[in-house]
Amino acid sequence: MAITSGQSAPPAEQPVVAPAGRSAKAGWVAVIARWILGLVFVYMGGRKILDPVEFLKLVKEYDLGLGPPWLNIIAATLPWFELFCGLLLLAGVAVRGVALNLLLMLIPFSIIILRRALEISRTEGTPFFAVMFDCGCGAGEVFICNKLLENAALTLLAVWLINGAGKKLAFRFSLFHESPAPLASSAD
Repeated sequence: MAITSGQSAPPAEQPVVAPAGRSAKAGWVAVIARWILGLVFVYMGGRKILDPVEFLKLVKEYDLGLGPPWLNIIAATLPWFELFCGLLLLAGVAVRGVALNLLLMLIPFSIIILRRALEISRTEGTPFFAVMFDCGCGAGEVFICNKLLENAALTLLAVWLINGAGKKLAFRFSLFHESPAPLASSAD
């Protein structure tokens, strides 16, 4: 379309930007979610570290079909890995990678807990919602329905963090202000 004198050019489309307040609130909610997930894993790992023999006994109750050396390795390393992941989340270091690792732990653990609860419900004739046992997470004996809901919530938090939430107050983004690479000029 040609513009004749006296006419002005059509206005350029402006990008739609969310209000700054909403973005800031979402950033803080993501930080709180990251801290909650981190604190939960610091707590769970710490409880297991304080009583490794009890944790080994609980791992054996799941009847995973693994021999003693593997059960010992799981019982010895898992609590430290949980503690380490929790501390990384609290500090905001490698948030997406840590959240992915936690997701890869939460899903199989939830399936194993569900399998054991279904077996207890079947063999003891207890309604599923009334099944209680110490799942080894550090909270003692719990209703398994509640534990599975808790794991589902933690899984959702991990998925949200994997998608890039929780960067505010993250160690990497707070200390190292990365600037974008300069654009190449057309004269080059």
